[in-house]
Amino acid sequence: MSRSASLPGRLLSVLRPPPRVVDWSIFAVVLLAASSGILSFLGVRPAWVPVFWFHRIVGLSLIVLLGFKLARVRYRLTDSRQWQSSTALSVLTALTAFATIATGVMWVFGFVPEIPYFHFLSVHVGFGLLLVALMTVHQRTRFRPPRRVDFDRRRTTMQYSALLVGGALTYRGQQLLNSVFETPGDDRRLTGSERQDGSGNESFPVTSWVADSPDPVDIDEYELTVDGAVDSSLVLSYDDLDPDSSAEVLLDCTSGWYTEQEWRGVAVGDLLSLADPDDRATHVRFVSVTGYRWSLPIEEARDAMLATHVGGESLSHGHGRPLRLVAPGRRGFQWVKWVQRVEVRTRGDAAQWLATLISGFE
Repeated sequence: MSRSASLPGRLLSVLRPPPRVVDWSIFAVVLLAASSGILSFLGVRPAWVPVFWFHRIVGLSLIVLLGFKLARVRYRLTDSRQWQSSTALSVLTALTAFATIATGVMWVFGFVPEIPYFHFLSVHVGFGLLLVALMTVHQRTRFRPPRRVDFDRRRTTMQYSALLVGGALTYRGQQLLNSVFETPGDDRRLTGSERQDGSGNESFPVTSWVADSPDPVDIDEYELTVDGAVDSSLVLSYDDLDPDSSAEVLLDCTSGWYTEQEWRGVAVGDLLSLADPDDRATHVRFVSVTGYRWSLPIEEARDAMLATHVGGESLSHGHGRPLRLVAPGRRGFQWVKWVQRVEVRTRGDAAQWLATLISGFE
């Protein structure tokens, strides 16, 4: 073999970490990708940009590590005599890993099939969460912690630097391909969400969190309560509300779409002025008829709106009639629908995460 022909092989051997390090690196990368993916659901503001970059780069790095792994164990898969009781789990884990990567790649390029009852991004998330569970079990069946001899500070630094740089370059290459070939993914936001054009209720999907699916609210019987750490509690009927505030605000949903709409309704700041919050007040909690709730810092809440209209139309039931929280810079699941209580609080609400999972269940 010529010197030039052996150069790729020599380079690969230098970049390939020891077997145990590869195994634990895959596990670590899966956890980091899942964690950053979940964290990315919270952010749409510029400060969150590194989270999305990190998620994509780490996800692409997984491809290389899986290549190292499969090159080492391929003989066990092709030779039935090498199969063990844990081989089926290993194969299932590998297939789930490639399904997670494939659905992620399809999503960023915009080539996604229509799936009944599910948004395609949810399929990617589902595969990712399943992969975490399978990897945890897989590591337990083949637990072999790395040894000190597996690490060489200089070589390890070079290997992982090359891995991350390669992931970053691949990510930038993907963006370039989207732009050059004007793929469907070229119009996506950094969050991965695709644009929904149009104005009004029918121009963007109706989505609800977990089991939230209440019957339509009777407007004649409806009352909005504003209470908590305030000097003057309020109880307002729907007719008492004066929707004199309007703003064009972007709604970015974790289901994988976004829309820019003209929202009209009641400024939360006006309601707080009427209720006169206590000096100790720090948060405002918005509670749905289903029990779903979310809190905002009080200064951020003053800039929010309780919308009665979208795109010049009265909100439909599916979009939160009679009132839906419009929280600029927040993800869609934080825009509480069917709001019936506004509670001024002297502290945050950590239990709101649990409420998002159990609301709507009877």
